[in-house]
Amino acid sequence: MHIGRLCEELGVSPSTLKKWRKDAAARQDLQPVTVQLPGESLEAENRRLKRALAEKVLEVDFLAGALRNIEARRRQNIASGGRATTPRSGE
Repeated sequence: MHIGRLCEELGVSPSTLKKWRKDAAARQDLQPVTVQLPGESLEAENRRLKRALAEKVLEVDFLAGALRNIEARRRQNIASGGRATTPRSGE
């Protein structure tokens, strides 16, 4: 599938999708670590990490919803005798 069509279906820009893909690939190799910034209190670190986690949860929720919408459209299109708009991996 063409990146532009996928971005259109997801409602995001190609640069955003590429950034998410790059970030996800980078995280696959990371081990969980705690990084406390110099001079940062544990409370400040905790707030910063909670904010970062909340942002990631929102990203995951958005992508999961987008994928559900794409899958629903794919099923609807197939049920009506059409071809899926987004091929599955390996197709």
